[in-house]
Amino acid sequence: MLVGMSKVGVPGVSMLVVPTLAIIFGGKASTGILLPMLMMADIFGVSYYHRHAEWKYLWKLLPWAFTGIGIALWVGEVVNDEWFKNIIAILVFLCIGLMLWKDRQKGHQLFPDTWWFAAMMGVLGGFATMIGNVAGPIFAIYLLAMHLPKNNFIGTGAWFFLIINFSKFPLHILIWKTIDTHTLSLNLIMLPAIALGAILGVKLVKQISDKFYRTAVIVVTALSAFLLLI
Repeated sequence: MLVGMSKVGVPGVSMLVVPTLAIIFGGKASTGILLPMLMMADIFGVSYYHRHAEWKYLWKLLPWAFTGIGIALWVGEVVNDEWFKNIIAILVFLCIGLMLWKDRQKGHQLFPDTWWFAAMMGVLGGFATMIGNVAGPIFAIYLLAMHLPKNNFIGTGAWFFLIINFSKFPLHILIWKTIDTHTLSLNLIMLPAIALGAILGVKLVKQISDKFYRTAVIVVTALSAFLLLI
C-alpha cells in the first residue's frame, strides 16, 4: 500500500518501506522483493503522466545513473548482508537529510544546470536505487533544481524510474539472484494492495496536512533505519 501511495504524490512514504523490508527479509534479499512492486507501481505512474516527461533531462541523467548501478552491483557482491543493511540505513539517513534540506531551501536556486551536477546526482542516484531502491529524494533534488512544473516533474520521474527499475530486473535475477519464482509470487499477491494504496494515497493527501504527514514519515523512517544499524 505504501508503494502505491508513493506513486500518486504522497511525499516520502516509500522511504518507510525500504528499512522495514530489510529488517524482515535481510538487506540484499529485500531489494529483490521490493523491485517488482516498484515496477508495477511505475506502470501506473507512466500510464497517467507519460506525456509530461522532459526527455532532455532524462538523457543527461540516465548514462550516469547506469554507472552508479554498476558500482552498486559490484559493492553488493563483495559485502556481507550485515554491511548491506548498514549501507541501506546510511542511504536512508542521507535521503532523509536531503528531504529536510530541500524543504528549507524553497525559493532558492543553489544548483547549476551543468553536466557535472547531472553526473554527480546520476551516479549517486543509480547507486542508491540499486543498493536500496531509495533514489527518489536524490532524483527529486535534481528535478527541483531544473524548475520543472508539477506535471513535468512527476512525468519525468515516472519515466526515469520505469526505465531504471526495468533495467535492474535482470541484474537481480542473473547476478544477485534476489528474484525468483517465489519472490514473484509474493509480488503478485501485493498487486491489489499497491492499487489500493494508490487510491488511498489520493484521499490521504487531501485529508492530512503536508507538514504533519511529512514529519510523521521522517520520524518513523529514521527509526526504522536506525534499527537496521543495531
